[in-house]
Amino acid sequence: MTIEAVIWDLGGVFTSSPFEAFNRFEAQRGLPRDLIRTVNTTNPDSNAWALFERGEIDGAGFDRKFLEETTALGHPVRGAEVLPLLSGEVRPRMVEALTICKQRFKVGCITNNMVHGHGPAMATNPESASRGGGIMQHFDAIIESSKVGVRKPDPRIYLMMCEQLRVEAKACVYLDDLGINCKAAAQLGMVAIKVISERQALADLEGATGLTFPKSQSRS
Repeated sequence: MTIEAVIWDLGGVFTSSPFEAFNRFEAQRGLPRDLIRTVNTTNPDSNAWALFERGEIDGAGFDRKFLEETTALGHPVRGAEVLPLLSGEVRPRMVEALTICKQRFKVGCITNNMVHGHGPAMATNPESASRGGGIMQHFDAIIESSKVGVRKPDPRIYLMMCEQLRVEAKACVYLDDLGINCKAAAQLGMVAIKVISERQALADLEGATGLTFPKSQSRS
């Protein structure tokens, strides 16, 4: 089927990966590498991260529950210490690719995010959208986990986007930096692109859409 829509994740796609910030934090604190990722992938439907991204607990609740989970692993870290790490640097070439895609396709954003805090992983409002370089204004539809109570990789959130854009899943390209989220999209029939680097993602997107994006000397 002809591609009709390009659907994007936000953090780790339009911004630098929070995993890099997690690792720097862990190194600075003398914590095991990938401790935060381990916490976030343990009991993935009921841990602090999942509950916060579905809007089922508030910031204080996340702070407490994340501390409980890291303490159980022998390395106490408060949730409030982790949230600032989610503010990545905007990737201008990805934003440019979005604007080019919008000239030919419908464009949407599905993001697992949180209600309380700042940065690209937080629920949008006019002020935060402005801080994010105006990325959100380009989308035809935006679905935020903290607002709809469903998070990736639950298939329902992808189908919500298809309904909003009025397209079939098999007519969509989907970009995300997490393999588990890409797998769920692919199982619905979407062309899934796992974002490992900016250069790789744009090359794969060119192949999927037939578009051409401006080149850069960046090695990312």
